[in-house]
Amino acid sequence: MASSPCGSGNFDCGLEIQTRSVEQTLIPLVSQITTLINHKDKLKKTEKTLRAIQRVGQAVSVAVGRFVAVGEAIAAENEDLKDEMGLACFEARRAGTAIAQLTDVSSLEQCEGDGRSTVFSDRTGMVKAARMLLSSVTKVLVLADCIVIKQIISSRNKVLVTLEQLERVSTFQEFVQIFSQFGNEMVEFAHLTGDRQNDLKDEKKRARMAAARAVLEKCTMMLLTASKTCLRHPDCESARINKEAVFQRMRLALEQVIEIVTDTRSSGEAKALPISIYAGIKDFKVKVEGLRDSLYCVSCEAVAAQLEALMEKTEDFTDSAYTSHEQRETIIQLCQITRQETKQLINTWRHAQQSLKAKEATDEMELSILKTCQSVSDLRRELHRVAVGRATELLKLHSDHLVLQALKASGGDGNLEAVADYAGTLTEHKEQLVETCRLLCHISGTEPLEITCIHAEETFRVIGPQIISAAQTLALHPTSKIAKENLDVFCEAWESQLCDMAILLKEINDVFEGRRGDKKTYLSLPRPGKHSASLKTVKAAKLDAEEQTTIAKLGLELCLLTSDVDSEVERWDEQDHEMVRLCQIISSMAYSMYLFTRGEGLLKTTLDLFHQAEVLSDQGLQLCHILHSLSTQLLDEDRILILSETEKLSDACQQLQVCAKTPVQGKSAIFQKVDSSIQNTKGILTVVVYLLPICNKLIRKCKSERSCVASPQHWREKQSNTTVSEETLNGKGSNGFGVKSLEQHMANLTFLESK
Repeated sequence: MASSPCGSGNFDCGLEIQTRSVEQTLIPLVSQITTLINHKDKLKKTEKTLRAIQRVGQAVSVAVGRFVAVGEAIAAENEDLKDEMGLACFEARRAGTAIAQLTDVSSLEQCEGDGRSTVFSDRTGMVKAARMLLSSVTKVLVLADCIVIKQIISSRNKVLVTLEQLERVSTFQEFVQIFSQFGNEMVEFAHLTGDRQNDLKDEKKRARMAAARAVLEKCTMMLLTASKTCLRHPDCESARINKEAVFQRMRLALEQVIEIVTDTRSSGEAKALPISIYAGIKDFKVKVEGLRDSLYCVSCEAVAAQLEALMEKTEDFTDSAYTSHEQRETIIQLCQITRQETKQLINTWRHAQQSLKAKEATDEMELSILKTCQSVSDLRRELHRVAVGRATELLKLHSDHLVLQALKASGGDGNLEAVADYAGTLTEHKEQLVETCRLLCHISGTEPLEITCIHAEETFRVIGPQIISAAQTLALHPTSKIAKENLDVFCEAWESQLCDMAILLKEINDVFEGRRGDKKTYLSLPRPGKHSASLKTVKAAKLDAEEQTTIAKLGLELCLLTSDVDSEVERWDEQDHEMVRLCQIISSMAYSMYLFTRGEGLLKTTLDLFHQAEVLSDQGLQLCHILHSLSTQLLDEDRILILSETEKLSDACQQLQVCAKTPVQGKSAIFQKVDSSIQNTKGILTVVVYLLPICNKLIRKCKSERSCVASPQHWREKQSNTTVSEETLNGKGSNGFGVKSLEQHMANLTFLESK
């Protein structure tokens, strides 16, 4: 990459495109230029063709002119980028002018008679101009992206300065004043880094950014209560330890964000992820299967060494005190089988290499390859079963949070001895969770999920001792309200991480079973100039850090409901059923609302959230129409059940619609509307989760008995011969059950393609 154009020696902003917004901005330009370059050599020069080529050339030239004007304005505002940005803009303008001249072929006479260079006569010139244009435009975009990076660095620096001031305060009055400033700076930093996270192309960087931002989000509230506790009890050692741990964790998270956005590390060398068992098995199988094409693509020694490295990693499972004897024996047996099959493969492989005629795998070797790959797959499956089973058991065990409740009670009673006893129990639970996260990392299946597992492991490792120090402080000062509040905050962070672990577990299972763990966000933002007329008077706002913390638990509950909907949908035989498609859309919309509560995703403001809620309620009402049609095919008892639940769903959708459309003013009222929107969405998903298995069972039953409930299209055909719908009488049209195709529906949505 080129040297840093940002005037800062600590990071590089060359021509490597790292963000989706830059990439998406370039796509239309690349498409137009490709059209101009890739015309047929013997293109028939009709007037229509010439006019089309000229229009494309002029469009490129005009677009470049506007683009360059923006680039020059950016250069004027940023002195350290002025020279490089100015040069890139000059080259882009020159290339745009050259393309306009080469495509100025408005008539056949001009094209053939004046001897001037055109796109037809000077293809080389066209290619050269196109390359210059793409290179200069890309450089302008990347330089502009450097400004975003500088904004994040500047915002981080402000946060660090205020953080140091907070750490040194000695009075409540001073603390309140500085923390207010700190909160505003953290909100700005959260929005900048959230936008950056969504814009990053690299999945690993997005996962690392999400982990760092999650730490900052949770630590902000911890910092508030830990600092207040330390101010109230300045001579308390456990309060000081508690506070210092929070400040240290925040600094590390801030540093990680900068490492990600600048693509550097403070220690110099990039830190690679430890190789997981899943990744090791995947690479091992690639090498083994590659022997089918060439017996010399890898050495026997390399394959044997890689296998032993894999076997060594399985010791994390077999050496664990929490692995049962039966599980340990099974893993060891599968490791022995894998070693035997690999040894047999290597023997067959060497024999084939010694044969002068053999260049590819023999039949005997093909069999060994299959057996070796099957043995490592069996091993991976067993390791997955053990890790997921362990995690599931732990989540059930800790679902009642008895130890946390006991620590709170003991601390409130001032019972230091009891606090010490329960602290030992919590430490044991922490070690179990840390080790389980390490095992999940081995079998997670993707690098982003590995990063999330590492984050979960680190969170449990750090928060465990912090809960204990907070409980010790409360036990020393049992009447202190702030010490009690501080312990509550750390316990809530522990509970929140358990919820995150449940979501992580589902995503790991999704990957293992062949489903991608990442849920696509479904957006319904209004297009500029199309829907915005009715929204001009509505003020768009973002949640601040405190509001995000308040609503985080509600958001997690919504997220878990979307997972339940997805699980129920996957059990349907008819995956193309209209009910399935609607439920998937509703679930995906709800998931994007959950991301909003975390300050992530593409719903940026409360206005976006309310519009999303309104569209979600419309989809829910469409689902009600389908359920009504289904009820007409059922017997009395089943029909009454479906109609009853449909009425609940309809009420919940209408409540959400009214809530989303009701205008409010004021920070408190807007937050209350956000809370109500999430609550009503939860109500909709709760009914959907209940209905999905029932409807699946009823549709199967009807299909087997009468073969009459195949799809909403079939219901429509049957009803059109017997009844006239209420919607038709009201002039709403008879097609009440149809859902537009995804492509058609998405055409009416705005995806934030560029900044």
